Amino acid sequence: MYQIKNFMENDDVKVIDSLGAFSVVEYQRDLSVMPETAMEAFYASQMNVRKRQVVCDVSKSNVTVQAGAMQWMVGNVKATTGIKGVGDLFGKAVRGSVTGESAIKPEYTGDGTLVLEPTYQHILLLDLSKWNGSVVLDDGLFLACESSLKHKAVMRSNLSSAAAGNEGLFNLGIQGNGIVCLESPCPKEELVEVTLDKDVLKVDGNFAIAWSGSLEFTVERSGKSLLGSAASGEGLVNVYRGTGKVLLAPVR
Repeated sequence: MYQIKNFMENDDVKVIDSLGAFSVVEYQRDLSVMPETAMEAFYASQMNVRKRQVVCDVSKSNVTVQAGAMQWMVGNVKATTGIKGVGDLFGKAVRGSVTGESAIKPEYTGDGTLVLEPTYQHILLLDLSKWNGSVVLDDGLFLACESSLKHKAVMRSNLSSAAAGNEGLFNLGIQGNGIVCLESPCPKEELVEVTLDKDVLKVDGNFAIAWSGSLEFTVERSGKSLLGSAASGEGLVNVYRGTGKVLLAPVR
């Protein structure tokens, strides 16, 4: 048995979101300041520049987290590599090398509490049941997920798109029914959600942070010809085609 005091019930801490095994806490102001930094800390809190942490209730689900993200844990919580054999290790190593993600993401099991490192990034909780069980993430956004979800490397629909768009050839895809926790450059309130039904979305830049795995993702010229692209001033754009959803961070 254990008790945690002066944490989530602290009047300086607010639970801003909760889904599945994950709760997101936000520190309303930084109390650990000196006189010379007090003004900076005050205006930071007024502009929503605040520390946030993810608290995982491992009794609700085993969780997989980004390597190095754990801050502390209490209770019957055990950390494993999540590797289920040589073939699984090889697959994760290959996926990590092509997506730029950590090859080994630790999996935590048991029935205690796991707390992740604080961050100034915004935390998003996505329920994959609302994404038809599949989502593809922009580089570096993954923080944690329920361990029942499967990870895979998703390849661009055209090989030239990586070089043309100055992007990687692979993205991290997550499949299944469960919750994914992301670190976002902007808050949920500013994210634009575009739902496509056999349609096309074109974005000038990497403003999309997540999109449905059912969408075809390519990089194309904004116009039908090189002359048209030059006239529009846009050049190459990221194109999402088909049926599904895209989350855009417009002020990224």
